[in-house]
Formats: sequence, C-alpha cells, structure tokens
Amino acid sequence: MAETKFDVLKGRDRGNWIKLRTITLLRWGAISGQIVAILVAQELFNLDLEIGLCLMVISVSVIGNLIAMVIFPEAKRLSESENLLMVLFDLLQLSLLLYLTGGLHNPFSILILGPVMVSASAFTLRSTIFLAIVTILAVTLLAEIHLPLRTQEGFILRIPDLFVFGNWIAIVIAVLFLGIYSRRVTVEMHAMSDALQATYMALSREQKLTDIGGVVAAAAHELGTPLATIKLTSAELIEDLADRPDLQEDAKLIREQADRCRDIMRSMGRAGKDDLHLRRAPLEAVLREAAEPHLDRGKSIHFDAIALTDEDYEQPIVLRRPEVIHGLRNLIQNGVDFARENVWIETEWSADQIYVRIMDDGEGYPPHLIGRIGDPFMRRRRNPGEPRKRPEYEGMGLGLFIAKTLLERSGAELTFANASDPFGEAPADPTRRGAVVEVVWPRAKIDGQPRSGEEGYLGPNQPLEI
Repeated sequence: MAETKFDVLKGRDRGNWIKLRTITLLRWGAISGQIVAILVAQELFNLDLEIGLCLMVISVSVIGNLIAMVIFPEAKRLSESENLLMVLFDLLQLSLLLYLTGGLHNPFSILILGPVMVSASAFTLRSTIFLAIVTILAVTLLAEIHLPLRTQEGFILRIPDLFVFGNWIAIVIAVLFLGIYSRRVTVEMHAMSDALQATYMALSREQKLTDIGGVVAAAAHELGTPLATIKLTSAELIEDLADRPDLQEDAKLIREQADRCRDIMRSMGRAGKDDLHLRRAPLEAVLREAAEPHLDRGKSIHFDAIALTDEDYEQPIVLRRPEVIHGLRNLIQNGVDFARENVWIETEWSADQIYVRIMDDGEGYPPHLIGRIGDPFMRRRRNPGEPRKRPEYEGMGLGLFIAKTLLERSGAELTFANASDPFGEAPADPTRRGAVVEVVWPRAKIDGQPRSGEEGYLGPNQPLEI
C-alpha cells in the first residue's frame, strides 16, 4: 500500500478533543485550592490579605464555571480557540490573584506554569507560543507590580530582590524548557499513535484481501461441479437437438456461457477452500507474492535463494501471514521507488534462522537518517532542484514504519544499512551499492512445515466463516 498522509489520523485538531466538563472539573479543583490557601494563610499564618478582593477574583471563576454548566451540555467539546480562551482566562485569573498576594514573593507563583503545560500538551504550536509569551509578560509585571504581603501586626513579608530575580529567571526558564519538553514528548506520542493506527489500517486491509481470496477460491471450487454438469448436459442436448437448429443454438449458447463462467472462476482463484494450503507456501513464493504489485514498474527484480548448510538445501515452507506479506511488500516498494534499474531479493536459511535481504542500486539511505529509519512521520528534506523519487505522494516514513512494525510483530529483526560507504572501499558488486534491508526470523517463528502428528499433510479443509 502506498504511503499517504493519513490526514484524518494526524490529529491536527487534538485541541478540539477536550470536553468542557474536563475544563470545569479542573477549574473547580483550582478554585478549591485557592480558597483553602487564602484561608490558611490568613488564619494559620496571620497574614493580612485583601480577602474581599481575593474572594471576588475567585468568584469570577465560580461564576464562569456555573454559566458554562448551565448553558452548555457536559459532553460539549470545545474548539481549540475556545479552549485557548478558557486557559487564558485561568492564567489571567491566577495572575490577578498573585498580584493581590505578593506577586513573586508568593511561593505559589510557580503554579503559573500550569496553563503553558496544558497548551503544550493539547494545543497547536502557535497557541503554545502565545500562552508562553503572555505568561512571561505576566511574571515580569508581577515581579515589580503587586500588593505586598503583610502580617496582621503590619510587618511586610518580602524576600531579597536577588531571590525575586532568581524566581523570575526560574519561571521564565521553566516556561521555555518545560513547554518545549512537554511539546516534544506529546508530539512523539501523537506521531506514534497515528502511525500505529495507520499500521492497524494497513494490516486490516491486507487481512480483508486475504479473506476475499479465500472466499473466491472456495466459490471457484464449489461452482466447478455444477458448471461441469451444465456443460455435460448442454453437450448432450446439442446432440439430441440435431433436427431442431433453433433449440440447438440455445443449447450451444448455454455451453458457451458455462465455459465463460469456468474461465472467469479460473481467473479469480484456483480450487480449494480456506485450508492450510492457503496459509503456507515456499519462502520464494511468499516473496514473489509480496513483490507482485511492483514487477511491472520499470525496474528489474531479481530473486536469489541460498541454503547455508547442505542439510537444509530444501527451501523452507513458511506461514503466509498477512503482516509478513504486507511488511515485505512495503520494503520492496521502497527499494523499487529509489532503485535506478535493479532490485535484488536474497534469501538464505539454516536450521535455525531465515534471512531475507532486499537491496537496490540507488543512492542508499541518507547517512544521517540511518539511525532513525523506522520512525513514523520522518521525511528527508529535499532540495528545490532535486527530482522527486515518488511523484505520486510525499513520503513521511510511514511505509518503513509499518513494515518494521508488522515484521517485528511476526518475530523478525530488521537492520537498515547502505551497501557502499562513500569513504570506504568500493563494494564487491558495484551495482549493489544502494540501500540494504536485512530481515531475520528465528525459523520457529514462521516455519510452516507440518508438525509431528500431521502425517505429512496440511490438515482437513475448514469451513469458511462469512
């Protein structure tokens, strides 16, 4: 399957996924914490706070929550702009509360980082940058403009200016560093989630194609007998209606249509139900099946098979798993896309392992990306004058990620490399100088040889479940 952008899966609108109920519940938690902090500061630590103004600022959040709960349903999902306004409101409310309670002299000033973390985790980069700028401006103003903290005896509680400056520096650095850190981790998680969803879709598609093939094979098998009966009966009618040319023509037409049905069923699939014969095949047959969509794309695909030991000279029979075929097909597609003229598919096997190497005569992988091959949504920047290797789509690394994920799921280990080193010796075969992918299975993982007790046959036919 060709790589696509998976626009539906890329999650550009994740900021629209947050429910209003989630925001209101978090805000109720913040309101409760603010009320408790103010009461404890006044009653336990004997601070003389502007309690009326503080409660008025908190009441604004209470009123906002009550209005949201009354007007909108709990399951309402806010758009990103609406969510941004909600978070911005919380940031400004907290900044005003800090203004009334000592600014950066208040140890709770660190909570101003919360809105930025929420934005970095859920919103777009533009929204995150905007909130970060607003936060830094708010902290800068709070460092100079605020109501002082006083005790009930009239003493002003303040920390040295050097520590205030240190708090300002720490919060600004935390906004930048934690914002970038949270953003980076979230992007990686979202990219992996999107790529795994794409992998699931690819595997489901391959499984459906395999199931359809089994249904077609079963239909061809079951219709063979009635078609043969129709053909035999029509042949007898043709002989018996020699004196009735008009009816004989109808009998001939019936035989021709029966032959046509036979040819159609042959083209759709060969005889046999969904039995174990369809689930096992020689290794080279599986590789040829995987390469079949790319055989007529203008590149030559060569198949080589080598037994590593004399005892294992017979080609192994492997399981025809959809994930194996689809993963190999993506690797072969990648080789065909970037090859100049030739792609080689080498297979080697021993008593314990099965090796498959896919090589091409292209330019190979960019050296600085080899360590990242297999990561989702990874693309190499192309120079404006560089011709496009894949004019039909813009690659994002999803093809190799899907192939790597599916093949590793089957028990394989993948290695990506280049056949030639621009700073090393010339390769033994100068044509095989491009990318190399080696897939290694423990033979027990995909071995399709009959086990003991099967008496050399592949088992009885199993009915299809449709």
